[in-house]
Amino acid sequence: MNQMKRKGGDAVDTAQAQDALEVLRNWAAKADPVEVAALDPAIARLLPSADLPNYPELSRTYPSDFEPDADYKASMPDLQNGPASLIQGAKRHIQHVGISNFRLPIRYHTRDGSDVTLETSVTGSVSLEAGKKGINMSRIMRSFYGHAEKTFSFDVIEAALDDYKNDLESLDARIEMRFSYPARVESLRSGLSGYQYYDIALELVEHRGKRRKFLHLDYVYSSTCPCSLELSEHARQMRGQLATPHSQRSVARISVEKIHQPSGTLWFEDLIDLCRVAVPTETQVMVKREDEQAFAELNAANPIFVEDAARLFCEQLQQDDRIGDFRIVASHQESLHSHDAVSILIEGDTFEAESLDPKLFSTLFHVG
Repeated sequence: MNQMKRKGGDAVDTAQAQDALEVLRNWAAKADPVEVAALDPAIARLLPSADLPNYPELSRTYPSDFEPDADYKASMPDLQNGPASLIQGAKRHIQHVGISNFRLPIRYHTRDGSDVTLETSVTGSVSLEAGKKGINMSRIMRSFYGHAEKTFSFDVIEAALDDYKNDLESLDARIEMRFSYPARVESLRSGLSGYQYYDIALELVEHRGKRRKFLHLDYVYSSTCPCSLELSEHARQMRGQLATPHSQRSVARISVEKIHQPSGTLWFEDLIDLCRVAVPTETQVMVKREDEQAFAELNAANPIFVEDAARLFCEQLQQDDRIGDFRIVASHQESLHSHDAVSILIEGDTFEAESLDPKLFSTLFHVG
């Protein structure tokens, strides 16, 4: 027989529970709705009919003229800032908690002194101490909007970070802004020009009282396989056989720590130029026949394996005193194989990691 236990420890059998339920129903059927609600609003659900209205009776009309005053706002529940007793799971420190892909238009300085407004995706996060329930996510957005009308630089990002770090009383904080940066690029021989778009991210990190600035760039280029080039030439010379080397669209994700130097600011365009010097076979925008021929010649003059690409980028980055630690992630998306060739080269301790994001290389695909 199913049994329940009273608070006092005495067992209650099913028959007794049914008797108690009948008593409760009889009382609720005759009692005032206010009395029912005062005891427990759920009792109304025990009645066999729906004649008894729920208490209190709720309005179904949106109150467009309602304006909450200070006292009303103070009375509103705030579970995220509730006591530690509300924490679910392990009471552990969380390194990052915040928002991702919060978008708004932001103005940026360019190297030539002009400004450009770009749709920007913002990720903002702070650390959360073990004894705190959570944060109010909207405070990050409000802090950011307080600076969104200003022309953005790392100084202004720092001001936004200061605001929401103070608002949320956190030790560590991070802001990352991602955008597609347009730069006009000339064709190789025809004299035409068009806009190349570069995926760029600015990142400001404060950890254990130290602030660091990072710049991330995806550089898209063509890579001609040196082995395939030599084999194609071998077929031409030895057998008079027409053959073409394989090449493929390739992507390098360059991440650098920006170091303040008297030599000046490291502009977006500066990092793009460094990549072009290292690997000049950047994919083209405006192309006529003479440009296509020139691009074939340029690729033949610069055949590279993915290992070569990483080292060529590294060589250029090492020579710039505005760049501290850096990481190069390269992916040659093969036209010969059904898999890709990849490499990672790291300078310094900042980007060291024993484990890689399982989907790291799949994020390096760029579609036209």
